[in-house]
Amino acid sequence: MPHPYPIRDIARQAGVSEATVDRVLNDRGGVRPSTVNDIRQAIADLDQQRSQLRLAGRVFMIDIVMQTPDRFSSAVKTALEQELPSLRPAVVRSRFDFRETGHVGDIVAILDAIARRGSRGVILKAPEAPEVNAAVLRLSEAGIPVVALVSDLPFSKRVAYVGMDNRSAGATAAYLVNEWLGEVPASPGSPGFPGSPGFPGSPGFPGSPGRGSRILVALSRSVFRGEEEREIGFRSAIRERWPHRGLTEITDSDGLDTSVYRLALDALDRHADIEAVYSIGGGNRAILDAFDARRRPCRAFIAHDLDRDNRELLEAGRLSAVLYHDLRRDMHRACQIIMQAHGALDGPIVTAPAPIQVITPFNIPPETP
Repeated sequence: MPHPYPIRDIARQAGVSEATVDRVLNDRGGVRPSTVNDIRQAIADLDQQRSQLRLAGRVFMIDIVMQTPDRFSSAVKTALEQELPSLRPAVVRSRFDFRETGHVGDIVAILDAIARRGSRGVILKAPEAPEVNAAVLRLSEAGIPVVALVSDLPFSKRVAYVGMDNRSAGATAAYLVNEWLGEVPASPGSPGFPGSPGFPGSPGFPGSPGRGSRILVALSRSVFRGEEEREIGFRSAIRERWPHRGLTEITDSDGLDTSVYRLALDALDRHADIEAVYSIGGGNRAILDAFDARRRPCRAFIAHDLDRDNRELLEAGRLSAVLYHDLRRDMHRACQIIMQAHGALDGPIVTAPAPIQVITPFNIPPETP
């Protein structure tokens, strides 16, 4: 039971005698298990108190740099601001650099500017590219830890990745969309045939016939590892368990509604059998608008993240399900990792994927004020 504390402090914290603490620390026996547990807890409490003392009064200026649609960057900003009180006694201040589009060179220029002016850490969502990895290395050499958010940069010098297991998320999406579509061939006039009013086959009704249905897979850009991993997980599961299912991909839209709408319309015009969507990169309202414009049914729609658009679409029953990870938890963990990198918090830095939650129109978590 290693520790850096005087026996007197442990005894006072645990409410036992110094002799009892000495017996436990030196494994001499003769102490009740409950008392041993009290002493272990006392040491853990002293660890926590020591961390709190180290954090008291310290200010961490953190930069959040993201290339992503505004609806997601706004959700990230809100999540961080909601978590700031829970990070006390440390004081976390944040600078934001969000952009919906841009070149790799733009992100590199931002990161290099941060390296010159200084920062306590960077939370980064950026394309995976050698130039970005090199910029992360320069930040590391300047003593500025980088945490990759939702899209990993595993070949860079980032200190950790925070977000969901994207391959597992993609495989989960494959399972869900095929459960909604079902496996039995449909024919005109039969219950569940696409477009038949009043029958199963609308989003949110699992098991409806749909053996021949094609799935539209929508990415924002394939240069983001997170999106690539989701697509790999999705396609691998489809090949293994539903090899008859056709897939059509649209990408390079930056997740922006105008571009997504145009690409979705084109895909629908080229493939009359598209009846479901796995949206990896956003723009879901635009995709549904494209289905509506062509008077086509969308019988299953799996998306990511609980941004303001997806909440509204779930509540309206236009999305079947959203794969969700708690952004507040992610932002809290990212800030803690930066503090650990500076020695302000104890413990090893561990990259552990966030749990994946399946959100339907019936279990939407309330928005935190």
